[in-house]
Amino acid sequence: MKRHTYDSGIIGNCAYIAHVEKNSNINWLCWPSFEDSFVFGSLLDKDKGGEFSILPTHGIHKSSQYYKENTNILCTAIDTSDGSYLITDFAPRFEQHERYYKPLTLIRKVEPIHNQPEIKVTCNPVYDYGQREFTRNRGSNHIRFQSGNIRIQLATNMPISHFSDGFSFLLSRPIYLILTFGNAFEAPIERTAEDFLNRTRSYWRKWVKNASIPAFYQKEVIRSALVLKLHQYEDTGAIIAASTTSLPEYPGSGRNWDYRYCWVRDSYYVLTALNHIGHFEEMEKFAIYIANIAQANRGRLQPLYGIMGQSNLEEKTLDYLHGYQGNQPIRKGNQAFEHIQNDVYGQAMIALLPLFTDYRFRHQNTKYARRWTHFILNKIKSTIDEKDAGIWEFRHFEYRHCYSNLFQWAGASAALKISKQYKMKTLEKQAEDIRDRAIEHIESCYDKTRGVYHHATHSQDLDASTLQLIMMKYLDPNSKKASQHLEALESVLKGKDGLFYRYLHRDDFGKPKSSFLVCAFWYVEALACVDRLDEAQKVFKKLLKYANHLMLFSEDVDESDGSQWGNFPQAYSHVGLMNAAYRIAMKLDNPTFFDSLYE
Repeated sequence: MKRHTYDSGIIGNCAYIAHVEKNSNINWLCWPSFEDSFVFGSLLDKDKGGEFSILPTHGIHKSSQYYKENTNILCTAIDTSDGSYLITDFAPRFEQHERYYKPLTLIRKVEPIHNQPEIKVTCNPVYDYGQREFTRNRGSNHIRFQSGNIRIQLATNMPISHFSDGFSFLLSRPIYLILTFGNAFEAPIERTAEDFLNRTRSYWRKWVKNASIPAFYQKEVIRSALVLKLHQYEDTGAIIAASTTSLPEYPGSGRNWDYRYCWVRDSYYVLTALNHIGHFEEMEKFAIYIANIAQANRGRLQPLYGIMGQSNLEEKTLDYLHGYQGNQPIRKGNQAFEHIQNDVYGQAMIALLPLFTDYRFRHQNTKYARRWTHFILNKIKSTIDEKDAGIWEFRHFEYRHCYSNLFQWAGASAALKISKQYKMKTLEKQAEDIRDRAIEHIESCYDKTRGVYHHATHSQDLDASTLQLIMMKYLDPNSKKASQHLEALESVLKGKDGLFYRYLHRDDFGKPKSSFLVCAFWYVEALACVDRLDEAQKVFKKLLKYANHLMLFSEDVDESDGSQWGNFPQAYSHVGLMNAAYRIAMKLDNPTFFDSLYE
């Protein structure tokens, strides 16, 4: 059986993300933001999803893709019977006028490599998730697509008649296709496109050069870091879980979710990974985002919010769309915004911990330290005894989850560290009391007979999220208790090549059939923590084969054949790779970072 992979790459500029297939088609692009309707969405419906392709008249013999080194600029090389050509796709991003220029503009450069191949360019955007088409107005060097108040323009140095009449075009020189949303493109086409390309390439290479990346699998870590960077919506600081919706966790499973939103939990992991390589700008932007949310609503923190901070993410199904490989339902919105997930307070606390304790930042955040710490401690105190939906967002089950209590412990520990640095004695005592209460709940999940922590109080089931007990140093990694816990999890949840299942008990949709990739990287981290370092390195290397041709990872992996499933690329999976690589690299160099985090 052929392994299923997502044969596409992504480009973006922290305002949008576009997916480019190996055949040249833009099969996913939501404009004007991650959460809006797709303009091109053939990923979910080839008939209603529109098309933006650059195809050879006589068919593709072979195609390949690669990124320009240390950038988010994607190249697609296509061989045909009458020649070959190269497509360079990018989203402009660079510094201009003391700020980042990141327009809703997609640029495609098409140039001949061998001979003069015949090509046909098709640009057919849609809107309202495939329910609205655009009228076309032809100009001398552009086509304007209009539908109500939505306007898209394609500017090009290619003869416009080829778009209108559907003729093929003999590619004898470079052509440029510049697609814009809202505003017309009125600058010189060739000169501007080349200038934007050079400046965008320089921006990404400078961003990578300024990162502190250990030598352990450096190339793979760089690619994951570049992927994560694209998932922050820079205008607000929100970080999305994935740019796609409704790609199934497993064919026919019904587990098709909209991940184009900002989960507090996921953001914590992303920021941790970026902090490890010395990029703090993303953390500071996220701090503004989460502060605005907390100020606007003094009630519970939701597990997720919209990228503008909106709290209502009502879930709807789009039944008229065919779905990826026929998999339905197609969901817009995510019902998990209604869930109670009490780990979010601890994650919000430790995600921003460096802003208050790192001497590079604390001078500018001193006046907020007491307010923020007091706010989070009160939230943890009021929720610490509750049952919740947990990290995996069960829709009809509630438990007092070990994972939720662990991050309440971690949040209180972080608050304690802040309180001691700022000499806030009252908050220090409150943090200690909350931490002790969290420990009581965590220990209620411990099975002395099996030597393992269950996923929740009064449950016998195991869960990969409890690997975090070792990674967060709740359990001393050098202790027998940590080793026994890890071995018990391995015996039940470990799959081939170190793939790991979240859990194997029944949930709202039955028993899971695919492994969750970030859990496998958590497993690598846990191995490194307990000094099974050789195993950690071997498993890490094996997991790399579950990427696609561009080293992009999906959410889920089918253990039987290594197929990619779930939303793609998944920020969680790339976070997992970066944190696992960092953990191994730091262990090899014997640092003290993790030892001091909660002291």
